Amino acid sequence: MSTRRVILLLIILLLLPFALKVKGQDFGKSQSLFSDIKAHKVGDIVTVLIYEQSQATQQVETKTEKTSKTKAGGGPGLGPFFKLFPAFDIEGESKNSHDGKGQNLRNGSLRGKITCTVTKVKDNGDLMIEGSRVIGISGDRETITLSGVIRSKDVSADNTIDSYLISDAQIHYTGKGNATTGSRPGFLSRLFGWLF
Repeated sequence: MSTRRVILLLIILLLLPFALKVKGQDFGKSQSLFSDIKAHKVGDIVTVLIYEQSQATQQVETKTEKTSKTKAGGGPGLGPFFKLFPAFDIEGESKNSHDGKGQNLRNGSLRGKITCTVTKVKDNGDLMIEGSRVIGISGDRETITLSGVIRSKDVSADNTIDSYLISDAQIHYTGKGNATTGSRPGFLSRLFGWLF
């Protein structure tokens, strides 16, 4: 086998992976032949791992106490004229106290996965993503929608990103169906709660 044929064969073998990759992607994007494919342009998809947990506690305590006492007394005066008046005694006590406590606890948790599409690439290379997922179970519909901005370097090698790395994240989880409406109070209960 001649040297020319060996060199030609080696060139073909080296260019084959690159040619296969270019067939499915833009040629102008600088992607390594040996790295995993990650979202980097409009239309690419990325999987978001939602791990959201919020907890807030507010506690207020007020305590006041005020006590006042009044006492006055006297006896018969000196001399025959003042002895005609009987002894007098006045005593009074006033007490006011207030003890108030308030506590507000909120705890929420949301876990799941959703695949989003890159809708825009910003000038600095950040990616704007949007996605939604609708799950129907026995007539009930549960919807997760997500949008935000991510950095390309935060996307892991398996093309996933954690939700806490999303800037300007908007995550909405809503439900519609028998399970949701069954847990709501009735119309009269809501009306009385609004009035009183």
